[in-house]
Amino acid sequence: MKKIKILLVDDHAVLRSGLKLLLNAQPDMEVLDEATDGLEAINKAVKLFPDIVLMDISMPGIGGLEAAKRIKAKCPKTKILVLTMHDDEKYLDEFLRHGASGYVVKKAADTELTAAIRAVNRGEIALHPAVTKKLINNYLNISSPSKKKNGQHDHLSEREQQVLKLIVLGHTNKEISEALFISIKTVETHRTRILQKLNLNTRAQLVQYAMGKGIFKKS
Repeated sequence: MKKIKILLVDDHAVLRSGLKLLLNAQPDMEVLDEATDGLEAINKAVKLFPDIVLMDISMPGIGGLEAAKRIKAKCPKTKILVLTMHDDEKYLDEFLRHGASGYVVKKAADTELTAAIRAVNRGEIALHPAVTKKLINNYLNISSPSKKKNGQHDHLSEREQQVLKLIVLGHTNKEISEALFISIKTVETHRTRILQKLNLNTRAQLVQYAMGKGIFKKS
């Protein structure tokens, strides 16, 4: 079995030690090395080219966001999974804009973390439920006619924008159909049209598109 190669980045030695034990106990994961700050993380990522960098936000010197930007620039195939105490959507927004593939809160760093690592390694976006709930509560606004005139995104209809938001937040076709009171077949049609209009193929690409276009900005 090919193992997921991980670079663990956090300035707390006790936490790193616990996470290393947890991850190395998984049959499909291996911690290649550890880093205590952003600069060390950048240097080790360039040297080791890990599959995933599991990284804290707040660290001395170069912080997690700047380190993520530099790592993605130097190692585009390496995926960034943020591990943090902050369940604030503003951090999620910034990290996704700069190429992060997931966001896990430290208090949930057990089975949820290992599941997130596997999801990110498959090319998916992994979001902690608390963060997803905040995004839904704060940003999932039904567009008004006035917003439609000024808030279109690459010729997506008002309904397609609603479906896009729910897709990005990880909802299934069934959940979207129930939320918007439309049939599952209609949801599938909207999903297909959205991907065709945006010339995209995956949910991960949709997340990056949505964040880049400011679809989740407060009105």
